[in-house]
Amino acid sequence: MSNHLFDAIRTAAPGDAPFIRTAEGRTWTYNNALALSGRIASAIDTLGVRPGDRVAVQVDKSAEALILYLACVRSGAIYLPLNTAYTLAELDYFFGNAEPRLVVVSSVMRESVETIARPHGAVVETLNADGTGSLLDLAKDERDDFVDASRSADDLAAILYTSGTTGRSKGAMLTHDNLLSNALTLRDYWRVTADDRLIHALPIFHTHGLFVATNVTLLAGASMFLLPKFDPDEILSLMPKATMMMGVPTFYVRLLHNPRLNRDTASNMRLFISGSAPLLAETHIEFKSRTGHAILERYGMTETNMNTSNPYEGERIAGTVGFPLPGVTVRVTDPATGTELTAEETGMIEVKGPNVFKGYWRMPEKTAAEFTSDGFFISGDLGKIDGQGYVHIVGRSKDLVISGGYNIYPKEVEGEIDQLDGVAESAVIGVQHPDFGEAVTAIVVCKPDAVLDEKAILGALQDRLARYKQPKRIIFVEDLPRNTMGKVQKNVLRQKYSDLYATT
Repeated sequence: MSNHLFDAIRTAAPGDAPFIRTAEGRTWTYNNALALSGRIASAIDTLGVRPGDRVAVQVDKSAEALILYLACVRSGAIYLPLNTAYTLAELDYFFGNAEPRLVVVSSVMRESVETIARPHGAVVETLNADGTGSLLDLAKDERDDFVDASRSADDLAAILYTSGTTGRSKGAMLTHDNLLSNALTLRDYWRVTADDRLIHALPIFHTHGLFVATNVTLLAGASMFLLPKFDPDEILSLMPKATMMMGVPTFYVRLLHNPRLNRDTASNMRLFISGSAPLLAETHIEFKSRTGHAILERYGMTETNMNTSNPYEGERIAGTVGFPLPGVTVRVTDPATGTELTAEETGMIEVKGPNVFKGYWRMPEKTAAEFTSDGFFISGDLGKIDGQGYVHIVGRSKDLVISGGYNIYPKEVEGEIDQLDGVAESAVIGVQHPDFGEAVTAIVVCKPDAVLDEKAILGALQDRLARYKQPKRIIFVEDLPRNTMGKVQKNVLRQKYSDLYATT
């Protein structure tokens, strides 16, 4: 039987060549990884997971966690990675919406997660960062020659939840070919080969670390240094052994703070890639000065995988995200009329190609609203294409905040703040931050005679929101600026507080 994505991964796998090297010194060959993926696939089949069932995973980063992803692909299950920072209240929404057959969490979370997963019909198993857990216990006695489920190019491989400016998170449905076509394109565009050794310090519940970094490595037969988190000293120590790194702007800002970063340290490196948030031009310029390497910035979304990239050969222009990838069409249109604009005109970025997702899980009306009549996905990002063909992202039509590479929609944060005693209303904005790209910032109006301070509000939000969604600062004001229709003018707030983190 044919399994569209896994067949390609298996074909590219170079046998006993190394695939994953962990921080603890363990090495997984491709054969090791494929064998374990077969045993895990057999285990989840024994648990009742069938092709098309969802498997929700909220675990710490590990080689076994990546191999669980492969097991889901080959078993035909739909992989649903969840941020490890999500609270139980947030998980309850995802379980209710996606209705997973299996939920995998760390052992310490099992008891609390079972209370919310079981009412939704899910079985809960465990997987820990050290390679232990009930799921691997089940897999020990299973056969590794699992018969891969038949999956076509259009079958779903994953659902990733993404945020908008209103409502709850939406599940972006990604097919086998969405993932495979994009990974093959990136492999070729970035010249990734079996000789490459990637520094992987990204989370694996996110498109960047899971699909871009991992799938490209797999389809090139390359290897990776799998790090549990970003550690500048560890990364600098690995550079002489590595050839590539994929990161978010925060990585490069923090590396520049380390005096060990220089041309000698980075001399063995072939390519530094940045994405998930805008890279400041100053960071690009300083990094090239220090190392001799021009960071390659690209542009993608949860719904579309990667759309554009600065060239491998040719000028990588700071402040741009390069050219549309082969097979991907990017256009800029007038947001009001949908008319395509000419070079240098700013408008709505729209994308079409095999990388673009199938739609939002169980949201047909929302899906229809996000696509044009001729099949382009309306990104919500404002940008332009210059006379040389480089794409520039200049803003967002929505008030989405991107902090440290994560999407945060203000309405969710505002909803939690507004429930607090003494709060009359709030407005959440993203303010430029030298480390995070943007910092979640809350502007709060108190009720008359209420006594609130920044510490009290931040403390109240700790158990209500994932850490990356929590505001970096709380600003108290008497009134929020509004237009004649009564709508809060967040552009005024962003301008007023634009220098808030200038000295951070």
